[in-house]
Amino acid sequence: MPLDAETMALEAPGDHKSDIRLWLRLLTCTTLIEGEIRRRLREQFDVTLPRFDLMAQLDKAPEGMTLGEVSKRMMVSNGNVTHVVEKLVASGHIDRRPATHDRRVQIISLTPSGAAEFRAMAKIHEDWVADMFAGLDEQEEAALMALLGKTKISVRTALEAREDRS
Repeated sequence: MPLDAETMALEAPGDHKSDIRLWLRLLTCTTLIEGEIRRRLREQFDVTLPRFDLMAQLDKAPEGMTLGEVSKRMMVSNGNVTHVVEKLVASGHIDRRPATHDRRVQIISLTPSGAAEFRAMAKIHEDWVADMFAGLDEQEEAALMALLGKTKISVRTALEAREDRS
């Protein structure tokens, strides 16, 4: 197995500041988990992670959402959402209709069969994630959540400060 960036940085820790090593550890964890989730979704359900993520957003909004709302929640461009929507409409997982307030705006929502299929996938997905975190006890998970929450605030603060300087 090839070495990941984190492992290479740990082999020569003097060459890398602790912030870089931390970033690489976070990236490695994310890449490992996401890669496994993508593989399992593809193999077990013949669905991509973006399709699963879009259905997850719609499952939380039974009244439907606009493409712009989905785009913001998924943090991707409208163009990326449009492509995924087209695939899910074609497969019968979602439907779309014009908004009553503006016929140019499309509202998308899960079909009944799409919702049922998503919920079955979501339960299995939840089990996969639980298996991957099984090596952590409740206290460790809580501590990690707290530290990642603090990290998220730190990142947002840095981004806001950069925007203020612009």
